[in-house]
Amino acid sequence: MTFLDIASIIAGIMFGIGALAAVYRIIRGPSILDRALATDVLLAIAICALGAEMAINTHTDTLVVMLILAMFAVVGSISIARFMAKQDAS
Repeated sequence: MTFLDIASIIAGIMFGIGALAAVYRIIRGPSILDRALATDVLLAIAICALGAEMAINTHTDTLVVMLILAMFAVVGSISIARFMAKQDAS
């Protein structure tokens, strides 16, 4: 095993643990803001994992998927912020 193999296994384990923690917070979050933040974290972990996979395998095939995930994260955050602002106003 090379250093790159070991580093990719360790990174995969860390991404997995982070994703499980984010899913736990999505399920158990006491408020909608906790769930929204955990969803953003989960999307960020997915984007970082795809970026690491691209760097390890030296390709750019999943770049479009990363951009779409980033777009969903931004649109989702904005929509939840607008929803909460309307709810706080009333």
